Amino acid sequence: MDTLLLARLQFATTTSIHFLFVVVTLGLVTLLVGLQTTAVLTGKPVYWRLTRFWGQLYVINYVLGIATGIVMEFQFGLNWSGLSRYVGNVFGAPLAIETLVAFFLESTFLGMWIFGWHRLRKGLHLALLWGVALTAYASAFWIMVANSWLQNPVGYEVRDGIAHLTDFTALLTNPSLGMAFGHVVFAALLVGGMLMAAVSAWHLIRRTPDFVLFRTSLRIGLVTAALSITMVQGFGFAQFGPVGQVQPTKFGGGPEADALVAEWTARFGQGDYTPPVLASVGLGFMILIGFALGTLWLLLPLLWRDWAIRLRFPLWLILLALPLPFVAVILGWIAREVGRQPWVAYGLLPTDQAVSGVAPGVMLASLIGFSLLLGALAVANWVLLARHAARGAADPALGRPPTQPPADTRPVPAFA
Repeated sequence: MDTLLLARLQFATTTSIHFLFVVVTLGLVTLLVGLQTTAVLTGKPVYWRLTRFWGQLYVINYVLGIATGIVMEFQFGLNWSGLSRYVGNVFGAPLAIETLVAFFLESTFLGMWIFGWHRLRKGLHLALLWGVALTAYASAFWIMVANSWLQNPVGYEVRDGIAHLTDFTALLTNPSLGMAFGHVVFAALLVGGMLMAAVSAWHLIRRTPDFVLFRTSLRIGLVTAALSITMVQGFGFAQFGPVGQVQPTKFGGGPEADALVAEWTARFGQGDYTPPVLASVGLGFMILIGFALGTLWLLLPLLWRDWAIRLRFPLWLILLALPLPFVAVILGWIAREVGRQPWVAYGLLPTDQAVSGVAPGVMLASLIGFSLLLGALAVANWVLLARHAARGAADPALGRPPTQPPADTRPVPAFA
């Protein structure tokens, strides 16, 4: 088999699996901030219980998602040495900021939040969760800065065959960044909202004793998902303008695309500079799912009535719709990344020049190994999420008050 094809399949597999962890993390942490902030301000036990329940699911997803991210990062040096060598001075800058500033801080804040229950003041404990959320958004931002540079290289110059960063501000004002970042953020909120609504719907279908608690989280999840799908559609369609300006060959032709192809042919030789059909197919199905999820606005007023919740049928619709946002985010990634082909850095570095000189057998072995590893992590994550979600919110391990021994069994002080 071809080394390039195997390398692309491996990166597509690992990135897709990791992206599913990312959108759940980003969506749930935003909902957690809202739940715990409401709990602190109102003091209502229902919001404290929801914070502990959803916080436990968030921690499970976060911990297992870290491993998938580490595997993905390794591939830049292992499989794409040409990319690292040629554009690493530019592309590596936002990745380094994401790792050092955002990821490390996020992990530190999260660890303090997990072990700070009943040890820190409520305000300080809440501030730690806000820190987790803000650094999570910062992490997503810097990742999108790096990705947007590959979509539209700016602020660089090539010296001695290597791209060097000359204008850091250009990275932050990249036309390919703003709308794409908003699209990813609200897609994550859509996933988080649908996950909260679906788990709540499942408990309500089973008629668990915590009707009021899961009715509350059902409505929170539905409102979040409905608002998010509207924003996802807006940011998604708004990208056609910037994409058409900076990537005229991505979804169509025209004079600008023809001129670019002629320029590339003169620089890089004859070749097929048209993106694969898979990019347009992914885009089309993603748009269809987006319109389908837009019907959440029709369910929202219905499920605001207890009699409608007890009918169960609307709850089954929500439960069955849970996979749709996950499928949509993968299709969106395919449309964005495959639509850039045959370039790693659009118009600057062809994909076949970025791949490492690795034997096909070695690349196939790493593809199988990494796919099995990340697949196992994904399965373990969903099994754990399903198991802990099914247990309900009676007494999650996260935030459980420390137990004290009975008074008559406590050790007597030596001086007594």
